[in-house]
Amino acid sequence: MDPLPADLPMVSLLPTALPQPMPAAASPEQLEQLTADLRAAGLMPLRSRGELDQLAADAFVYSPILQPLLQGLRAQVGVRGTSADEVMAVAAACARHGVNLTLRGAGTGNYGQAIPLSGGLVLELSGMNRLRQLDPSTGVFSAEAGILLADLEQQLQAQNRELRLVPSTVRSSSLAGYLAGGSSGIGSLRWGFLRDPGHLLGLEIVTLESSPRLLQLDAAKAQALNHAYGCNGIITSATMASAPAVAWQQLVLEAPSWEQALAAAQQLPATALLLNSLCALEGAVARLMPWPHGCPGARGDSHRLLLLAAPDALAPLEALLPRWGAQLIWQAPQGQSRGIPLRELCWNHTTLHARAQEPAFTYLQLLLPQPEGPALAALRQRWGHDLLWHLEAVRAQGQQRLACLPLVRWHSRERLEAVIEHACALGCLLFNPHAITVEDGGLGGVDAEQVAAKASYDPHGLLNPGKLRGWLER
Repeated sequence: MDPLPADLPMVSLLPTALPQPMPAAASPEQLEQLTADLRAAGLMPLRSRGELDQLAADAFVYSPILQPLLQGLRAQVGVRGTSADEVMAVAAACARHGVNLTLRGAGTGNYGQAIPLSGGLVLELSGMNRLRQLDPSTGVFSAEAGILLADLEQQLQAQNRELRLVPSTVRSSSLAGYLAGGSSGIGSLRWGFLRDPGHLLGLEIVTLESSPRLLQLDAAKAQALNHAYGCNGIITSATMASAPAVAWQQLVLEAPSWEQALAAAQQLPATALLLNSLCALEGAVARLMPWPHGCPGARGDSHRLLLLAAPDALAPLEALLPRWGAQLIWQAPQGQSRGIPLRELCWNHTTLHARAQEPAFTYLQLLLPQPEGPALAALRQRWGHDLLWHLEAVRAQGQQRLACLPLVRWHSRERLEAVIEHACALGCLLFNPHAITVEDGGLGGVDAEQVAAKASYDPHGLLNPGKLRGWLER
């Protein structure tokens, strides 16, 4: 391991403790009163250690910074809601007795977005799982908070529509969980990020007050709850835009050098080919992946690109491949291959599979400066193969860009801080997967509208406390 560069100042981007000030956990008296109210409303409180452990698990273990801070944290009581009326009953009980409330979907977050930091109640919403409405002429749909994205996708496909954006965890993520805790994913090459205007068109929410309100928010007001970790309102339904369905083809390309693979990743999004996803994996990462049935395993020094392409892109793509020295080594229609689908080899599933082989890996999330080559070369020169390249093509503010989710070999907090400092000095934009708060995880600063929404919809600060830094600093 190389020594830390002496010319890099240390920064404090990695938390060493939970945010402060934090509200106290509920007292035995508060819990007794709360559970009595829940039972009176026909709800069954969940109190066993196993149930509460299950409601306090996500992928924060990817981060050696978050793991010691979040491990063992759980709610003091849980409850499952299946309707807006039940959610309002839970909200009223929590507000009445001053008990913290943390919302939970499918628990597929990576940064502890739904981990209770100070006990209280966790409200799980998988029972709210209906597609309420789909306008066949516009594709605009309304669906309940807890619907699984895979189920929603299947129901939209029946009407020749599809979700614009999905995470690699599409088979297990919930709609509101993705809105509250996610930001991008498959489809970001075409459609950008979840917070870009035009995706989220409205929300139905419940306020956390002794007399909760059921509110219908338009697109402008809903934006304050988009990627807010459930800190400023209880989402019960979302209205969103969809896209015409495309019979996406899964393609695996192989290039003999990283420079050729990078050139293809830079140039393919600028073509007229209809692509929904483009992921580039250097050879050392590709060799850690479990490839679909029929796709040859990665060997030697070759590097791979994973594409989701429209059927009419295949012929022109094959004509373009010689310019990068690349070749098509496997293809199959999406949803018709056996084994791991390509959607589960990209984004944070790449990290998942790599950690299954080498648990010492963690990761970063960076939007690379343009052109991307010099920053990648500078990082590799200084840190060597402690950084392994994994790139995702995205559309950021209307421009095609490359995001980098490098695998980072864990040595120490100080070394990770130094890597982050170096990346930022090179012009990379950090979306920090080792942070606890909304702002430090990606927004980069306090969003006054998020804080104002919390003041309006959660005036006592009981929703997911500790995750919204702007509220703590107000």
